[in-house]
Amino acid sequence: MNLTIPAAVASAAREFGDAPALVEPGGPCLSYRELRERVRVVARALIGGGVAPGDAVAIWSPNTRHWVLGALGALYAGATLVPVNTRFTGPEALDVISRSRARALIVAGPFLGTDRLAALRSAAEAAAVPAPASGARHAPAPGGPARLPGLVIRVPVEAASGPAEGVIDWPALDERAAAVPAGQADERAAAVRPDDVSDILFTSGTTGRSKGAMSAHRQSLAVARAWAECGGLTASDRYLVVNPFFHSFGFKAGILACLVSGAAIVPQPVYDAEQAMRLVEAERITVFPGAPTIYQTILDHPGRATCDLSSLRLAVTGAATVPVALVERMRRELSFDTVLTAYGLTEAVVATMCRPGDDPETVARTSGRAAAGFEIRVSAPDGRALEPGATGEILLRGPNVMLGYLDDPAATRAAVDAGGWLHTGDVGRLDPRGYLTITDRLKDMYICGGFNVYPAEVEQVLARLDGVAESAVIGVPDARLGEVGKAFVVPRPGHALAEPDVLAYCRERLANYKVPRSVEFRAGLPRNASGKTLKQVLREEARN
Repeated sequence: MNLTIPAAVASAAREFGDAPALVEPGGPCLSYRELRERVRVVARALIGGGVAPGDAVAIWSPNTRHWVLGALGALYAGATLVPVNTRFTGPEALDVISRSRARALIVAGPFLGTDRLAALRSAAEAAAVPAPASGARHAPAPGGPARLPGLVIRVPVEAASGPAEGVIDWPALDERAAAVPAGQADERAAAVRPDDVSDILFTSGTTGRSKGAMSAHRQSLAVARAWAECGGLTASDRYLVVNPFFHSFGFKAGILACLVSGAAIVPQPVYDAEQAMRLVEAERITVFPGAPTIYQTILDHPGRATCDLSSLRLAVTGAATVPVALVERMRRELSFDTVLTAYGLTEAVVATMCRPGDDPETVARTSGRAAAGFEIRVSAPDGRALEPGATGEILLRGPNVMLGYLDDPAATRAAVDAGGWLHTGDVGRLDPRGYLTITDRLKDMYICGGFNVYPAEVEQVLARLDGVAESAVIGVPDARLGEVGKAFVVPRPGHALAEPDVLAYCRERLANYKVPRSVEFRAGLPRNASGKTLKQVLREEARN
């Protein structure tokens, strides 16, 4: 069995050959054999640009073939992949890129009105730290100055951009690769070991600063195989990937799951219900995972009846409550033979998953049973393992628990105990069959449109707004996104604040899914005897 991603790329080329690997609407269709050749070209270009084994390569770009080739090319060159959330603002992205000490950056050109490279440069200038000259190496200390990588590759997502100083445009990679023998890239790929770090996925923490969860090649491939096996993926499948590639769902349960099964990757840069339906019809899509809201938008779309969706066979969802009626409608009205739910987190990716044949009630009410070699334990506050049916914190243990958080041993020890159990912070229960139901969260994190939001991060931004004395952010129910943020703000004496101004301030500094949707001004916040804000009281008041 291939235990490194470069080996999996080579194996897929041999096993699946001329079968479609990457089908980009309006773009080229690459077979698995051609995929490997393009991956080698990217790897050679990165090597020629000075990327050494173990260096980090960051990607800040939407779902296109460039992301797939860039990620696999970086890994083929022996580098570590650092996906960057496309919804991040310039300062947020710069923080992740700097802390990972990225040697190279693959970044989208202007896309949907945003110039990410300009945003990064602006953020670096604001931090009073200039970007190094092209080709220069740097390795700032953890928490040190924010810097741009020395090697920047720009992707023409919407259209070719004009020349930019210190930037290599994607079409020039072939010329750059020509200076590096193909055998050198293959040697790099062969030198990668299963326990080498394959990727660092950053996830916000309750302290307000993101943490980089590190995974090894063997782990990333193992969870991808487990997901593919549960879903029954084969080389005859065509997988519409609307989940962002920067997320573990899009990368590991998307790109890598296709790589190990031979399914074709069909990326969609930005989700649009009508476009997704047209793609299902045109590309004969069989696998279409996503958040529950994605299926709801298709079911409610007025043009659904005009599209042929009969090719669909597998849906995998999660990240929010899934109504039984939705599962039934997906099977009845969207032609899905199989609808599954799953549970995972960045630190473990795929922990539980339903199986084909599970009834709609099981799929909707549970997140499935253990997958990918995980053990599940429901724990009492004193650490005791609880019996089936009892509610407590969900703990996970297995070979695919993250290696740890980048440069943060204290946070790693807090998350993974001496027995190897990952403390998820989620609350749930196991039934006698071993199926898991998520009932609550120990932490204040809420999920907006499938993305985790940590109130502490939003509260830290609000704290820097002139006139804010204190704030508390909670998640409140939303019919479309599952949950959205509501901010309770206590103004400083003598300061007048308005909701539009507070929200505009947040939009400038936070990804859109983190921005609260409403603001309520208060004279004070409810607190307990120790002075801690009672968010449960705020939640109850928001419900009433």
